[in-house]
Amino acid sequence: MSLTANTLVGLRKLVASRWRELALGTLSIVLFVCAWYVASWYLQETSSGLTPYVPSPRAVGEALWKSGSFLPGLDRYTMWDLMESSLTRVVLGFFVALVLAFPLGMFMGSSRIAEHMGKPLVEMFRPIPPLAWVPVFLLAFRAFWGPVAIVFLGAFFPILLNVMFGVKNVDPTLVDAARTLGAKKGNIFVKVVVPSVVPYLMTGVKIGLGVAWMCIVAAEYTGLSGGAGLGYYVMLSGTGSQYSYMYATMIVIGVLSILTAGVAGLLEQRFYKWSGMK
Repeated sequence: MSLTANTLVGLRKLVASRWRELALGTLSIVLFVCAWYVASWYLQETSSGLTPYVPSPRAVGEALWKSGSFLPGLDRYTMWDLMESSLTRVVLGFFVALVLAFPLGMFMGSSRIAEHMGKPLVEMFRPIPPLAWVPVFLLAFRAFWGPVAIVFLGAFFPILLNVMFGVKNVDPTLVDAARTLGAKKGNIFVKVVVPSVVPYLMTGVKIGLGVAWMCIVAAEYTGLSGGAGLGYYVMLSGTGSQYSYMYATMIVIGVLSILTAGVAGLLEQRFYKWSGMK
């Protein structure tokens, strides 16, 4: 069977197993668009002063279509360029956060000494909003790496704390059973601890991704002047009264957030299948 045929079979199985979820999700989107259309129509019919701020779904759809080749106020860029720029920053910042937070969380969760040493620093810096670092990071790391650093900071703590919590909640019965069967520390870590921590890790990953997208939009919104980025264009199109393009950009941000979360979910399912947990 060809790769295309395998893909189609996989899609059919996915739709068949989750048709209710997909149908309800589609229905919620349709109802939202209908409510949006009614609100836009009502404001226009009543000549409300809010009319320019609530363009119709059709106007936003047209702006979204045109943005693939032209963006008012950013002649050198298209929506694809902005997506590439913001997505690159998010992926870089999130990847560094994951690479550092996962082993550190495992270490702090399994060692009381490491936890006692690291917890004061975590509790001191965790409550500080990542956006409070925007001026410092943008001045120190400039337009590209500044937002990356802010994404890193936003994603780091959710992953770290969830991994720590997962390590502390590993079932001791499973560990004792593995030891009884003669498993060494390395095998216990790979076969027992890591699979037990993965659900907690994925919770941190999903929260971290949501925070990462909020951070990148806000960092680009407040800090970049004349550079490419979805957050920057939300600000530029809003201040330039191009509200249909502003909403189109916001839709793109939402779709990218959903897609990145979906990729994380697929990786989670792959790991479960590989480890024999599902």
